[in-house]
Order: sequence, then structure tokens, then C-alpha cells
Amino acid sequence: MGTMPQQHFSDDQMPDDMPPLKIVFGSTPEMVSIRQKLESVAPTEIPVLIQGESGTGKEVCVRMMHAFRGKTGGQLVKVSCPAIPQSLLETELFGYEKGAFTGANSTKRGRVEQADGGTLFLDEVGSLDVTVQSKLLQLLQDGTFMRVGGHDTRSIRTRLVTVANGNLQDQVRDGSFRLDFLYRINAMTIDIPPLRRRLGDIPEIVDYLLEQHAHAFRISPPPLSRSAMRWMQQYQWPGNIRQLDNLVRSYVLLGDEERLIAELSHEETDERDPIANLDVSEPISLKQVTRRATHNLERQIIMRVLRANSWNRQKTAKWLKISYRSLLYKLNDKGSEQDADKKAPSPVTVSKVPSRSGTPTAGPRLL
Repeated sequence: MGTMPQQHFSDDQMPDDMPPLKIVFGSTPEMVSIRQKLESVAPTEIPVLIQGESGTGKEVCVRMMHAFRGKTGGQLVKVSCPAIPQSLLETELFGYEKGAFTGANSTKRGRVEQADGGTLFLDEVGSLDVTVQSKLLQLLQDGTFMRVGGHDTRSIRTRLVTVANGNLQDQVRDGSFRLDFLYRINAMTIDIPPLRRRLGDIPEIVDYLLEQHAHAFRISPPPLSRSAMRWMQQYQWPGNIRQLDNLVRSYVLLGDEERLIAELSHEETDERDPIANLDVSEPISLKQVTRRATHNLERQIIMRVLRANSWNRQKTAKWLKISYRSLLYKLNDKGSEQDADKKAPSPVTVSKVPSRSGTPTAGPRLL
């Protein structure tokens, strides 16, 4: 007997406010593997745990899995666990009966019941109180629960997807997360890599974000030079795609590439040890490491002097005792700034509205 053919996500299945699949997953091997996992688990009802740093796009993956199930997949019900006081979380999840407590003047269905036949999405599940974890464990074991103040056992059928910003195993070790609950929610675990592990995807993501924000604000921003793109691909992005999105939005509004580069260089610590993250588990090239460390130090010095001189490049060149042409060469890594601009990609073309005061419209989200 043959196996079922592998089903694949398609842009036609996704909501209009979702970015194209090629933007979400890019082309790095790690993200291609994650896409395959999501596609294989999306049609099923097994619990899925998605882990990753803040801003990596975990919620987009949840929404994709739900959308893949089509119209028969019921509602996607999100619960932002840290946003709800722990004293209210149990009633928010499981609902309550009339008279269960002071102020309970009517019966209320909880988020769990609302997700019957659909997907229950618990965001930042690591913040859940252990008591609530116990009740959710029962729900996962036999599909039953009771409303607060109720006596009747209720049955539902829902798909649970949980998201965590950190490693839940660490919380199991410190006693703030139940091991048996972890085993129930991670029938499939998907780890979303940080942006610094998929730097090759940055140019395509940036082009997409430029287009989206340019359309939202009705602005045609100047094209980004290759030098600026190289800066983006050398940066470590502690805030991941969310940080990149904010930076591109600011660039679209201000149209100032030097300020964009300054944002990236400003967060680099000048005193950072150039060999702190050096991988010596295998042979290395001393010449290459030294050249890279020298280049980074030079870049930091130039950006500090640029900021001190209010981004005046001619004055900066005098302060550094180098020619203006040499400064342009260093800012663009090769060739003059004019040459770099000639090689730069074409600007984003949008509605020709000169005003920068337009109200942004909602567009596809990467987070």
C-alpha cells in the first residue's frame, strides 16, 4: 500500500495579510527543513511546540499551519499567556459558570471552547502557572475539561500549538514547568533559527519590507546601496526580523542611508574582543581573521567620527587625515560612492505621492 503524497504550502492557501512563502522561508537549508516539517505536521492534530528567539516569526508559522487546514480547520484562537494575569488565566482559558464567583453574572465560554474544531495557540507558554499547566494536561490527555465553578465534564477536539521564546527544558530543571506537560505539548518541536543564522535571506527580506512600507506610507525611498546591504548581512540582529522590520520602516520614512548604517554600528561595542566568538574547533586562517578584525575596527572608528561630525563626510575625512575619495571607498568597501549607486538596485516604485504624512495601511506581516 503506497504512502500519502507529501502536501505543500501554497500562497493561494494563505491569508492576504501573510507574506509570500519565499519571503518567510528563504533559501537557507535550515529554513527549507523547517518548511518541510511544518508542511508534514500541519494537516494533523498532534500538538506542536515552536521555539525561537523573540522576533523570528514564530506566530507566522502558527498561522500558516492553521491556514493549511482550510475552511474545515475551525478558528485560530490565540492566548497571549503573559498578557493575562495568572489569577484570571484559568477563567480566560476554561470559562466559568454563572455564580462561580462574585461578579460572574452569566456563563462564559473560555478560549478552549472557542477553539473547538480549530487551533488553540498558546503564546509564550513558559509563563503559564503550574496549576493551569495541570488542567491543560488533562485536556491533552483525554480532551475534557470543566469550566470554573462547573460540575459537568465537557469534551472538545482542538489542535494545540504552543510557542516559547526560550528553552522549556531549563524551566523544567528549575521547577517552573511540568515535565509531563512538556512531553504532551512537544509531539513535534520546531526550532526557528535567529536571523543571524540566515543572513543570506536578508536581501530578499529587505526588498519585500521596502516595498511594503513604501506602499503603506506612499513614499518612494532612495535605493539602498550594496554597501548598506553588506552592513545588514554582517550585523548580528539581536532583535531578529522584528528589528530588521523597524529599521527598514525608519529608512523608508527618513530616506537616510547613513543613519541606517549608524543604527547598526551604534550597537556594536567598540571594546568587543575581536576573537570572543572565534571558532577554534577546526583550523583557521590567521590572515583572514586578522584582516576581518582590522576591517571591523576601522569601520567602527569611521562611524564614530561620522557621528561626531554630524554625518559630514568631508569633515570626517579631514579628521581621519585621509582623502575624501578614500573615505567614500571605505564606506562602500570598494569603488566610489557614485559607482556603488550605479550598481545599486532600482528604487521601489509606488504611488507618486510626495507627502510623507500618509496613514500606513495594513500589509502582510513577517511576525
